[in-house]
Amino acid sequence: MKFSRLLLAAAIPLCSLYTAQAMAAQPAVMSASISEKAELETVAAFGNHMAIGLSVNSQNRVFTGFPGADGDGNLSLVEIKDGKLTAYPDKAWNEKGDYGSHFLRVQDLFVDSNDMLWVLDSKPSPSANVFRDEAKDVPGQFKLVKINTKTDQVEKVYLFDDLDKARAGLNDMRIDTEKNYAYFSDPGMSAIVVLNLETEKTRVLLKGSPYTTIDKDFVLTYDGTVMQDKNGNPFTSAVNGIALTHDFKYFYFKPINKAELFRIETRYLADESLSDQDVAKHVEEVAKVGVTHGLVADKSGNVYLTTSEDYSISYITPKGEIKRLVQDPRILWPDSLGVGSDGYLYFTCAQLQLLAQWSGGKDRTAYPYRAYRVKLPS
Repeated sequence: MKFSRLLLAAAIPLCSLYTAQAMAAQPAVMSASISEKAELETVAAFGNHMAIGLSVNSQNRVFTGFPGADGDGNLSLVEIKDGKLTAYPDKAWNEKGDYGSHFLRVQDLFVDSNDMLWVLDSKPSPSANVFRDEAKDVPGQFKLVKINTKTDQVEKVYLFDDLDKARAGLNDMRIDTEKNYAYFSDPGMSAIVVLNLETEKTRVLLKGSPYTTIDKDFVLTYDGTVMQDKNGNPFTSAVNGIALTHDFKYFYFKPINKAELFRIETRYLADESLSDQDVAKHVEEVAKVGVTHGLVADKSGNVYLTTSEDYSISYITPKGEIKRLVQDPRILWPDSLGVGSDGYLYFTCAQLQLLAQWSGGKDRTAYPYRAYRVKLPS
């Protein structure tokens, strides 16, 4: 079934909620509502530089990354201060240099419960990224950088020595400080990658499963036009957006090209004695939510869902109610989010559907790229 923008808008108020394990439960139809009138505020403008990763620490310091810098010596990771951009953690990390101590392609950011900023520097193989540049199995480059936002110092760098870098496509990342694990979405392998932060060993879970792969008939459509490349290939992304609840109990995940949102208790991801088949038994289908991109959870247990097809951000409450937080035509492919202690949800807009590659060869980007914030529900 193909989802158009109108169908997606209709899908949000009528969402099927599942509470039992692994699709075995019967759906209950939930009614969504507009929680309150929320308005966007611009946090920063970035000119023609696409910002993707964004996160916020407990002191409401806002960090964002620019994958398009691609190691050319321009800003890859910044802190936003009063709307201005400052190289973070310093200029040296943002300059050209050795991969182990310089940023190449910052993809995602996450501030953990200890105010450590984790930076996923991810340049997948051409055959493993969402742009499908080339069908080559050349190795990608991946590292995870841990920065203490209290001292602004890099504390550790992980290099994924045991990961299949020719096929991996690490995309989004969350840090479980309770169990000392990092969880990644990997649309390249259609899998969840789990990194043991102590041993630095990875496990690839749910690879090619119904929970991490795309629905081939699920096509993104904007104003009646399918998002596709010059060869007529529709945009697709397997497991992409992820969220970790603040009590570290649940890990939420979802392919862009699939209606269903899934979750699993993190104890199963962290249990290295379980086989992949055993882990799969514990996946729960949460709701049918249509197209989503970035996800994030707040301290109240709400999980935020972003969608580009109706320019909105919604959230699922701990009771399973789905509510719309904000809808605005400026919400163009909302991608990465951070929750501030100041009562705001911060996010970037990647505008992927407006890039020339996906819009008939014409760049339709609404410059400048921006980061926004919106009040959290009371």
